[in-house]
Amino acid sequence: MHQTPGHGPTIDSLYRYPIKGLSPQRLEAAPLTPGHGFAHDRKYALARADGRYVPGARQALGKREFHVLMREPALAGVRSEYFPDPDTVELRATPGVASALPGAGYDGGSGHDGGPLLRADLSTAAGRASLTACLATLLGLPADRQPVFAEEPGRRFPDLLRSDDPADMQAVSIINLASVRELARAAGMEVDPLRFRANIYLEGLDPFVERDWLGSELAAGDVRLDVFKEIARCTATEVGLDSARRDLPVLTTLHESFGHTNMGVYAHVRSGGTLVPGTAVALP
Repeated sequence: MHQTPGHGPTIDSLYRYPIKGLSPQRLEAAPLTPGHGFAHDRKYALARADGRYVPGARQALGKREFHVLMREPALAGVRSEYFPDPDTVELRATPGVASALPGAGYDGGSGHDGGPLLRADLSTAAGRASLTACLATLLGLPADRQPVFAEEPGRRFPDLLRSDDPADMQAVSIINLASVRELARAAGMEVDPLRFRANIYLEGLDPFVERDWLGSELAAGDVRLDVFKEIARCTATEVGLDSARRDLPVLTTLHESFGHTNMGVYAHVRSGGTLVPGTAVALP
């Protein structure tokens, strides 16, 4: 990740995750409006065919109802790129990790070294079907377990578990890179911050200082963020993005080294503006 020079905390990088469970998309700018999260973040999801998701029911469901890294580490072997206009996603195999996919030979192996596997127009039923069929093949799923394409207009599929509060469903997630480095020190190995699938990564802080921000406001340019909850982590963070396998006991390491299993915080957007990397952040 980019290291931003300076004496105070700054925004290091910004990401969104258009399809829940698939790879992040780095942003050069993130326009925000009050009460809303990152545009196109967790806009779509891949529901489990044998799960509780019902199209149009607008449910609050936990991660276990979807195809995500917590249950399918092999998803780290798929790289996705989303294009809002037109509403299109492109899938590629992650270079060096494609062999972790049960169906790595999909399409004659054309994506083994980062080549394209699929380009699908998500505004059409045919495009959505091609996406779910491709992922079913890559994950080695039987025909009766093909993912269900999930979309609920006006709602998202955030990682904030079991909350049906409309405000919480629009939350942004924030990671302190110093906390990730402290975890890496405790683990004795490098830890990719993208394991934590946050929207905003901050540099220039003390480790775990974000745990003191609950109920407080952060300011970045014109944007005001109200921090309301720590992020309790799950086993998805134990999946190596360069291996597509569980290779680090993140939860155990956090608990044994720091007495908790949290990493990062959630915040509501109170005042809008545009975030860009390098922007100074005013702390509580």
